[in-house]
Amino acid sequence: MQEKGTISIHTENIFPIIKKFLYSDNEIFLRELVANAVDATQKIKRLSSLGEYKGALGELNVSVSFDAKKKTITISDNGLGMTGEEIKKYINQIAFSGATEFVEKFKDAKDANEIIGKFGLGFYSAFMVADQVEIQSLSYKEGSEPARWICDGSTEFEISEGSRTERGTDIILHINKESKEFLDKGKLQGILDKYCKFLPIPVQFGTKSTSEPDGEDADGKSKYNSVEVPNIINNTTPIWTKSPTELKDEDYLSFYQELYPFSEPPLFWIHLNVDYPFNLTGVLYFPKLKNDFEMQRNKIKLFSRQVFITDEVKDVVPEFLMLLHGIIDSPDIPLNVSRSFLQADSSVKKINTYITKKVADKLASLFKSDRKAYEDKWSDIGLFVKYGMISEEKFYDKGKDFVLMGNTAKEYFTVEEYKEKVKANQTDKDGNLVLLYATDAAKQDSFIQSANKKGYDVLLMDSPIDTHFISQMEQKLEKVSLKRVDAASADKIISKDENIVAVLNDEEKEKVKGIFEKAIVKPGMKVEVDSLNPDELPVIVTMDEFMRRMKDMAAMGGGMNFYGNLPDSYNVTINGNHKLVGKILQTSDEAEQTQLAKQAFDLALLSQGMLTGAELTEFVNRSVSLI
Repeated sequence: MQEKGTISIHTENIFPIIKKFLYSDNEIFLRELVANAVDATQKIKRLSSLGEYKGALGELNVSVSFDAKKKTITISDNGLGMTGEEIKKYINQIAFSGATEFVEKFKDAKDANEIIGKFGLGFYSAFMVADQVEIQSLSYKEGSEPARWICDGSTEFEISEGSRTERGTDIILHINKESKEFLDKGKLQGILDKYCKFLPIPVQFGTKSTSEPDGEDADGKSKYNSVEVPNIINNTTPIWTKSPTELKDEDYLSFYQELYPFSEPPLFWIHLNVDYPFNLTGVLYFPKLKNDFEMQRNKIKLFSRQVFITDEVKDVVPEFLMLLHGIIDSPDIPLNVSRSFLQADSSVKKINTYITKKVADKLASLFKSDRKAYEDKWSDIGLFVKYGMISEEKFYDKGKDFVLMGNTAKEYFTVEEYKEKVKANQTDKDGNLVLLYATDAAKQDSFIQSANKKGYDVLLMDSPIDTHFISQMEQKLEKVSLKRVDAASADKIISKDENIVAVLNDEEKEKVKGIFEKAIVKPGMKVEVDSLNPDELPVIVTMDEFMRRMKDMAAMGGGMNFYGNLPDSYNVTINGNHKLVGKILQTSDEAEQTQLAKQAFDLALLSQGMLTGAELTEFVNRSVSLI
């Protein structure tokens, strides 16, 4: 058998196009060739099970090896193998049957993942790194002769008698000088670990040293020998390929450590397993996050039939679940597609919706089955739930039943439970329910205590996403508003038909206002005198709720830059009913009036954590002199 020929291409030469467009992502040649080899071994296994192949299967495996001196990388399998005619058909013809369409559609492509695999070009990715590719193959078919195919990256090929003596195929790459980096054990091991770690057929890459027991020494201590064993790089039966009924918690936790060494154990997980209207398996883990809100993307890995595809899963997985960890495996996601193609693919959209539903169902189940455990985990999972409710309307519809609101007393309530709890005390004169919240319980403690004295409850909203969550709650809940507990004095934060008798007359109020305006040299402070409960602080410094919220959103990049650039402005409320204010009025010494007014104002700043630097030093010195 000896034949030379030309690969039938009706457009410009395909090989320069492959090299040009795929060069930046050339490591995936190994994924493609190993995946093809695994496919060949699985097919022979299938034929054997159907009785169409009567021979001995042997130990099915794939091996990868390299020879730095000869500058070759070899991928071998003991799968189906090919005859000379099959090589001509599958390598020369079918791979290029779509060449014209390929060139037209992808002539402007920039992403390697737009190309490989779309037109049977997986095998030809070898030419990204090789200036010559050789195939040695022997078909499983009885009476077959070994065949050899060789091509130098042009359209010319040669088929001749091969040298393989056992069923299967060798793909031998003669590495070009630009790609000599791949003739390195560490480099190849890294690529295999990345793409082939969970392939369903054992993949061997050389050998590795391991220790095995070798009796005991004279003191009765165990001895060990170092032996070379095959270096199998993959786990052929990862947990997502098994039924949940086969698995224990330890299996899920062990697999998590395999994926993410040195990570804290996850909170819980969801086993995905569906075969209609699409195929999808996988395991998604909820990691411990607390309130750091670090968007640790690329923690979910996308596979297709156990072949790693990408960790860019933003179109497959809803945005709010990008904080999860784990594996998704679906043959319905095209093996190599660009991100723009993923967005348009109907299977991807269905998978996205399915994952959202599964996560919502899991959270609802946890909440109903063990509320105490759910509450204990809330500091970790609250971020997921709130983020999901903000970003996905369908998730909001489910999440509103299991999102929790925690107060400063560390009690948790559903939204409806909380509304019921506070409606008697926190409904204003217009019938609106006012929910009070703190963002920093320690810093806002004096305001929290003042609110508690009036019988008001205070929520703790201290996660980075709560600014947006608060806005959503106000949009979704009828006749409900949220106010930060330090947005006004406890007497004024919820408007009620309550009149506190004023100790000062209008003339005295104006005099007090003048004294404080003179004493306060800090910019952006608007002074007013009001009649508050005598037990309240003599001076209260607050920022308008709307202005502060806009500034918070600007700080988070919420598109409120106009507000973010405005100077800070505060309301300084003087409690005209406090005895210290009466004392200031009765003092005839103007210097003493100013000093007392400054002291009262600085105390208000101190309670808000706004007294720092030289101003704090001055306050301390003044306090000492007053004592």
